[in-house]
Amino acid sequence: MTFFSKIIGTGSYLPPKAVSNHELAEQLAAKGIETSHDWIFSRSGIASRHYAEPGVKASDLGVEAAKRALEAAHMTASDIDMIILATSTPDFLGGFPSTACVVQNKLGILNGAAAMDVQAVCSGFMYAMAVADSMIKSGAHKNVLVIGAEVFSRILNFEDRTTCVLFGDGAGAVVMSRSEAPGVLATKLHADGSHQDILCVPGNVEQGVLAGSAYLHMDGQAVFKLAVTVLEKVANEALELAGLQASDIDWLIPHQANIRIMQSTAKKMRLPLEKLVVTVDQHGNTSAASIPLALDLAVRDGRVQPGHKVLLEGVGGGFTWGAAIVQM
Repeated sequence: MTFFSKIIGTGSYLPPKAVSNHELAEQLAAKGIETSHDWIFSRSGIASRHYAEPGVKASDLGVEAAKRALEAAHMTASDIDMIILATSTPDFLGGFPSTACVVQNKLGILNGAAAMDVQAVCSGFMYAMAVADSMIKSGAHKNVLVIGAEVFSRILNFEDRTTCVLFGDGAGAVVMSRSEAPGVLATKLHADGSHQDILCVPGNVEQGVLAGSAYLHMDGQAVFKLAVTVLEKVANEALELAGLQASDIDWLIPHQANIRIMQSTAKKMRLPLEKLVVTVDQHGNTSAASIPLALDLAVRDGRVQPGHKVLLEGVGGGFTWGAAIVQM
């Protein structure tokens, strides 16, 4: 029998602390950094973002999103036999133990379920979904918890107004399960390491001491140009693999980085903007968490319905990008 993987539950979580552009501008002004709501919003479409409180880690956000996804799937944590967590801001230096293992422990999943992190920055959730899809279709796993969780506020330089205003913290999750009915119709992943310098955290640890910078660095113009090109291309590749046309898509849920990139992709694919799910205005760029956050919001407010075909896509540092087409 041929099996599919299907999303049967979604969940998300945002830290309670929301910071508007006006509030952030006031905080930056105290440091001598000039910015404004209009400057931020006109360039990105961002009006607000959420910041985790001190001591709150990516795993804490991921656990809350996972609990909500499990509840939506009518499952308990013990039903999960694999956790794949996408993050660029892991709980521990060096990324080990993996944040997925930390989440597993906090959820009380003591059945020996596999757990691992995936690092593809803002494309991380697409990579994690693709791995989960393959694991389920191969028969190796039955119920996979896929999480994107980030505390990007910890790696922002609040003296660089070109980057610190763009990012926020949050987590999103889905439960993907073995199904006889179609779910994930296609996935497509890419990377090009020759562009690694345009979006990175260029520091490393040598003999226990930080060498270089621990802050996010981004060449915004270069990222924008590359993103609008690769997102259209990978979306069309996924459509071809699924045997679909753009007109078959009910919803486009891209990585929530910049409203201009998102609208440009929709227009190039001749999708009406009414089919574009937008959360970047309230969440900012939450990296690997942005796609599952937006998906969960659209599911819970009733826009995304069972049977709808949804195109998910993301692009991030590395340089990485990917897309998936799922039937809900």
